[in-house]
This record gives sequence, C-alpha cells and structure tokens, in this order.
Amino acid sequence: MAKTQEYPVIWLQGATCTGCPVSVLNSVSPTIKNLLIDEILPGKHVSLKFLATVMAGSGEQVITAMEDTCKQHKGGYILVAEGAIPTRSNGRYCSLGERNGALVPIADRAAELGSDALAVIALGTCAAYGGIAAAAPNASQAVSVPELFRSKGINTPLINVPGCPPHPDWFMGTVASVLLMGLPKSEDVDEFGRLKSFYGSLIHENCQRRAYYDEKKFAKKLSDEGCLYELGCKGPLTHADCPNRLWNGGANWCVGCGGMCIGCTSPGFPDLVSPIYQKAPDVGLPNIGASK
Repeated sequence: MAKTQEYPVIWLQGATCTGCPVSVLNSVSPTIKNLLIDEILPGKHVSLKFLATVMAGSGEQVITAMEDTCKQHKGGYILVAEGAIPTRSNGRYCSLGERNGALVPIADRAAELGSDALAVIALGTCAAYGGIAAAAPNASQAVSVPELFRSKGINTPLINVPGCPPHPDWFMGTVASVLLMGLPKSEDVDEFGRLKSFYGSLIHENCQRRAYYDEKKFAKKLSDEGCLYELGCKGPLTHADCPNRLWNGGANWCVGCGGMCIGCTSPGFPDLVSPIYQKAPDVGLPNIGASK
C-alpha cells in the first residue's frame, strides 16, 4: 500500500477578527472534518499542526510544536496566514510567543515561517491586501502578507484568498487545487494573486438583479425592487462567484437576502469602496450581452 503523503499546515493569525477560520470551519462540502481527518485526495492528507483558535493546548508547548514543524518539514509545509501584519513600534502591536524572554512580533513569525514554507495562502482580505486592519488611519501600520514578503525579499509562492470573510469553498478549493495540480501557474491567477476559478468574474455579471440594471431600474431604498447600484452596491467593481456559489451551504448571499455587495474581496477594501452605502464613482460598467 502506498504511503500517504502528509502536508503539514501552520495557520498563523495576525491582526484579525478570527472570522476567517470561523468561516472555513463551517464548510459544508467537504466539511472541515473531511479536510483534516480524511484524505481529501487519495494518498494525500492535510495535517493541521498549529491554529490557536482550535488548539486545546496553549503557551510554550504549542509554540514549540509550531517551531518544530518548521524545522522538521522545512520547504514542505503550507503556511496559512490570516490577518494583516502590524509593523509599527517594531511589531509590538501583535506578537506570538517569546524568544529569550522577549516577545516575538508577528511580522518576524510570518517572515520566518513564510521563508521556509512550500507555499503560502493569504487567507482573508486583511492578509491578502491589508483589509480592515490596515484601513485609515492604520495606527498599527499594518501591511498585507504579500507586502511584508516583498519588503523582506521573500519569494515563496503565495496565493491570495480574499473575502471578509472568505467563502469556505474558496479556501477548500485552493487547498485541493494545490494538492491535486500543484502550485498554480501564472495563467491560473489574476493580477491580484487570486485564483481565476473563484475570482474570475464580476459579481455584476451573474447578479440576480442584473436585469434591473440593464433596464435602468434602480432601487431608492433597500426594500425596493431594482438594482442596488445607486444605493452603493459594489458588485460592478468586485470579482467573486458569490451569485453562483451562494453562502451558508447554498442558502443565500448578500444581494439575495436584500443587502448589497460591499466589495469585500477587492484590494483596498474597505477604504477603496467606502462609504459603503454610497454610490461608487461612475466607471465604465460592463453591459454584457449588449449588441456591438
């Protein structure tokens, strides 16, 4: 019988609300149990070595487990980085564990673990682009994981999985894609490091209220029929497959339940798409299906 190939995972949390792991833990198909206990692909198994949110242990023993994973599986583990990375005051705004009696900034942990990883998944908009943690006035001088890596000259392959929070399928699918086909090629990701299979289309293209936009029927308040663009919907500017994939086990999504797309998968969220409930500046919106 062929030996199962183990992929150790270190899940690092920086400046985060912990919404990202909560979303992933609520995955429906596959479930988080399928991912962590079963062989999600025949002969390949994900072994979660460190995630503070779900670990029973604490303190020095779990820090040691994380560091040992890095040493024993150098170049062979996957780093999941969640949350932005505060850099002000030598990283004192966010730390993880101690070394020689001194706190270790999360920036140092991310750089060390990222340098020796097989690949890095920047999970959530804060990790991928800075997100809410790096929003103005950004008192902690938080940066995204890719920005930290660029500043440190770290070239480990990195995939962004943005969203506030990200859909569990986006994370599960990214992990499965890496295990099944290896690291994505340049043509598999967009200019912002996102897999095109999940972020390749605009929300606007498949929105159930799209026909209202084409008819120029715009809602005046959230309870109205009509396109929500005039009320601040950022669907025409946001790339994700929410209208087709839906959330909460396929139950609904933001626009479907009467809300609007707030552009949470976009680089620059939330500053770039704020104010949320205000129409975005007019841009060249797509008019799919129009005669040429």
